[in-house]
Amino acid sequence: MTRTRVVVTGIGATTPLGGDAASTWEGLVAGRSGVRRLDFDWVAELPVKIAATAAVEPTEVLDRVAARRMDRNTQFAVVAADQAWADAGLGFGEDNPVDPERLGVAVGTGIGGLHALLGNWDIMRDKGVRRVSPFAVPMLMGNAAAANVSLRISARAGVHTTVSACASSNESIALGLDMIRLGRADVALVGGTEAVLHPMTVGSFGQMQALSRRNDDPEAASRPWDVDRDGFVMGEGSAMFVIERLEHAQARGARIYGELAGAGISADAHDMVAPEPTGHGQATAMAKALRDGELSPADVVHVNAHATSTPAGDGIEALSVRQALGESTEAIVTSTKSMTGHLLGGAGALESMATLLALYHRTVPPTINLDNPEPGLEIDIATEARKLDAGDLAGINNSFGFGGHNVAIAFTNAFATPR
Repeated sequence: MTRTRVVVTGIGATTPLGGDAASTWEGLVAGRSGVRRLDFDWVAELPVKIAATAAVEPTEVLDRVAARRMDRNTQFAVVAADQAWADAGLGFGEDNPVDPERLGVAVGTGIGGLHALLGNWDIMRDKGVRRVSPFAVPMLMGNAAAANVSLRISARAGVHTTVSACASSNESIALGLDMIRLGRADVALVGGTEAVLHPMTVGSFGQMQALSRRNDDPEAASRPWDVDRDGFVMGEGSAMFVIERLEHAQARGARIYGELAGAGISADAHDMVAPEPTGHGQATAMAKALRDGELSPADVVHVNAHATSTPAGDGIEALSVRQALGESTEAIVTSTKSMTGHLLGGAGALESMATLLALYHRTVPPTINLDNPEPGLEIDIATEARKLDAGDLAGINNSFGFGGHNVAIAFTNAFATPR
């Protein structure tokens, strides 16, 4: 092996299925939907009345004063980051054993502090400028989540925010991987977050005809690859990883979930919204991730697909998976968005967590609501939890974003320590 080996030593999450990684994983394996009917007053005006809201409010976890100075987007990131840091066996303040100069952060988000921005605009319009929060700008800026996470752990090697729509958090994982491989850090806290359940965004996605309108049956609304799918379901939350150089993790006796083996990035240069119809860019990202991780298509036993439940996107991804892995691939494919909804900029991190845990626990979560598969997919989609074989395993997570962004992340179970 010629590359620096990077491993995952901590995970954290707050999602529509649970307030931490363990409850989220349990919900995924059980095939439980986190989609529910919204009860906000503004929903009455909109044709879309469902979403996958967070199972645990971040304000129930965070210090009240600190939470008031964060947008909801940042609140989720801090909750998940704190969990991941603690899960890695690392402390805060004087109990933090990592050299701050060798510690980095990368947190992706698709939109950022939307509630702080639009909420303060409403206040200014209705009550005047004197009522606008002095913390509005630090709350709404796109790098607020990454900055707040870095302050918690005194990270000084570099603090980055990736913004590439629904590929944002997988890109942050790729950036953290690069930071360690390039020798800029020994440890990085990486992931993504999103919290944009707001009448403007729900209304805008609805106007695009992108969202499911299965309002009377929310748990069945997100149905990737099903012929009756009618759009994706918006979700909110965050997932975060602690990643570190293998030797650093071993020297401190860290528990290891597996290896962050490689990352692949490409762009379609085709359309702002529609995926390129041949799947070439998506397949290229997967091929790059495998090459970066010194893996072959035959090594891949599992793919956690981007598959959002949109009529156009799901079939193209099935095509791209076959292009990247071979027409006869036996990799088990799933879309956990069928349960969590689509966390937009936070989706990649959550689904990368699911991919890593699938290898660690040797169990692929199901795709629910797939009652009538689209013809011609020619991939093996798990509709119930499926066991993986013993031995060395590799998996891929895909994230694709508006603007033609494609990011694939490859994991293996190499170096995993017993659970």
